[in-house]
Amino acid sequence: MLLPQTLDQWLALLEGRHTQTIRLGLERVRTVKAALGQDPSSVVITVGGTNGKGSTCAMLEAILLAAGYRVGCYTSPHLLHYNERVRIDGKDASDQQLVDAFAAVEAARGETPLTYFEHGTLAAWSIFQRVAPDVIILEVGLGGRLDAVNVFDADCAIVTSVAMDHMEYLGDTREAIGYEKAGIFRAGRPAVCGDPQPPASLMAHAEAVGARLWISGRDFGFGGDRQQWGYWRYAEPPARGALVKRAGLAYPALRGANQLLNAAAVITALDALRDRVPVTMQAIRQGLMLVDVPGRFQVLPGRPAVVLDVAHNPQAAGVLSENLGNMGFYPETYGVFGMLRDKDVEGVVALMRDRVDHWLLADLPGARGLAAEELAERMRAAGIVADIRCFASAAEAFAAAQESAGEGDRIVIFGSFLTVADVLAAVRAQRH
Repeated sequence: MLLPQTLDQWLALLEGRHTQTIRLGLERVRTVKAALGQDPSSVVITVGGTNGKGSTCAMLEAILLAAGYRVGCYTSPHLLHYNERVRIDGKDASDQQLVDAFAAVEAARGETPLTYFEHGTLAAWSIFQRVAPDVIILEVGLGGRLDAVNVFDADCAIVTSVAMDHMEYLGDTREAIGYEKAGIFRAGRPAVCGDPQPPASLMAHAEAVGARLWISGRDFGFGGDRQQWGYWRYAEPPARGALVKRAGLAYPALRGANQLLNAAAVITALDALRDRVPVTMQAIRQGLMLVDVPGRFQVLPGRPAVVLDVAHNPQAAGVLSENLGNMGFYPETYGVFGMLRDKDVEGVVALMRDRVDHWLLADLPGARGLAAEELAERMRAAGIVADIRCFASAAEAFAAAQESAGEGDRIVIFGSFLTVADVLAAVRAQRH
């Protein structure tokens, strides 16, 4: 077979090759990983959880770069360009790096079938093999125990939060989901849980495998005022020992009170790895001040206020609602909203209904995309009686919101990565 020569050709091939986009299991990935050859000697940090994974990866990356380390980072999904998924030293991988890596995985897999995500995960690893960074940060795609990323052993694993999402794959209780998330923990290695109320299943699995588990609020935590915040942790769980404190920290550049949960987990992970990748307080401060993640409570400059957030499940919607409440007064809020059909639409709407005065609903593409009219029907059935309008795309819905909103109003774009990505692309097009 003649291999694709461009990144777009590779992505089209991989998208068309498998109708089943999600197929959990490690055997296929493990087989191809072995064929790819020797692993780099990099420190590996794996980040899982329901929400907060992207922000946590970005904080880790920013701090480690500020400390002078070479850093590889793999996240998903992307917003505008596939290259965003693989970063080397803070820069997106080039088309050629990805083309070469996809070809390397294709050669290594032989007759082993791989999904789009599995092929992409192994391609990222192939790039890291060639570059050999000091630290590799890997974001779990779905769950943890059976996610392709879990084929790589973490020197430190972080679970940011545990909430109800992807229940058709992970189970319909928080205990079942917690067990899946905890699958990234490794024996004798630090495991950090940023959720202050972790499921018993997560704690039990950590104990069963012999991981060194740090839990937010029990083994580490934070506090602060309007100007600065402070971090604390015990020397080593579960014995605890001496109390370690760091005061006078500037708030992370990422907006939202929930980011302190993520930042505290990040500092704990780096402290746990201090013998291999020591990081100064100066690097922590600098990294937190410079970190940037598009689409995570991202507020665009100008008026009316425009907020982009990829909140797509009830836990994330609750955080978004709280953050919106802390923004101050706006006469009217316009919600540009689109969701995938396998998400908890009613749960998200229930948490956002008091924040949105006008709903501008968008069709989302693909088999999983929910049509705006169907979304409107489900919202009305849930008791939403506010102004609801439907559009063929999030970009069209956003344009309508811009026409309707006054200078003192607010536009919030949320519900899916696809919703935010479409609007971000429109905003960039307007600026150019």
